Amino acid sequence: MIPLRSPDGAQGPTAVALGSFDGLHRGHRRVIAAVTGSSSPAGVPLLATVVSFWPHPREVLYGDSRLRLDLPAEKLCLLEPLGIGQLVLVPFSLALAQLSPEAFVQQVLVDQLQAGQIAVGENFRFGAGRSGDAAALVRIGEGLGIGVTVVPMLWDGPERFSSSRIRRALASGNLAEAARLLERPYRFSGQVVQGRQLGRQLGWPTANLQVDGRKFLPQEGVYAAWARVNGGEPWAAVMNLGPQPTVDPLAPSAVEVHLLGRSLELVGAELQVEPVALLRHQQTFVDLDALKAQIAADAERAQALLEAAAGPA
Repeated sequence: MIPLRSPDGAQGPTAVALGSFDGLHRGHRRVIAAVTGSSSPAGVPLLATVVSFWPHPREVLYGDSRLRLDLPAEKLCLLEPLGIGQLVLVPFSLALAQLSPEAFVQQVLVDQLQAGQIAVGENFRFGAGRSGDAAALVRIGEGLGIGVTVVPMLWDGPERFSSSRIRRALASGNLAEAARLLERPYRFSGQVVQGRQLGRQLGWPTANLQVDGRKFLPQEGVYAAWARVNGGEPWAAVMNLGPQPTVDPLAPSAVEVHLLGRSLELVGAELQVEPVALLRHQQTFVDLDALKAQIAADAERAQALLEAAAGPA
């Protein structure tokens, strides 16, 4: 797996793809492709490097919570096949936000990353008050002898490819549209923790996942899903994402996964979940018997959907 580094620990000289790249959709990959296989004017190979900010600038500047489609560790696996040699996360702070565009390029991209080439999307903004744009980066790069490639926006019908569109699809439970825009299945992972075994008492034992709070999750509901235990083979599963309005209406939202046709002790294991289709929204049942009947119906429908599918990617 490619390394995750801080700016002062990065290897150089570099060819930098600069941006958030959350979701790594097709538009992002065009920016990244612009820096792979690059050399300096003197013929020195440049290490293809993706540079992003962490945390998201809006979290620092405005207190906005920005959940990620891809956490850094997940992004490493996605970047390596694209020819990237390292992922560098620049710690975003108020001090960094006050740098002028020229100072940011000099202090971060030149002094720390030894950038010999830079690629950005045409909507890229940087520097104090977002005063720098792609044209400014080209101008600054020319003065420093650094080539800058500005990649045009990529359109998909009337809308452009964007992380926001992927989030909207997930927020509505449309896994198929999210997968189309990502050009890969949406997945998330979590460690299985000890629960209150309410599912076991109902005859449907579940693995309770502790998911990183910075990960963007789809709409609450019940899903057909594939699940992998500690990176193993995919198993058919049903996932409940959300509260438990019938058995414990005051409990917080949770992620629970039932492996269809399997009974395993999973506490402590890492479970990767690939939700495939939204079966139904959350609902409250009149009693536990009605809930158990619905869970059985959910399991049967999930099994049929997953058997009919081509299988996990």
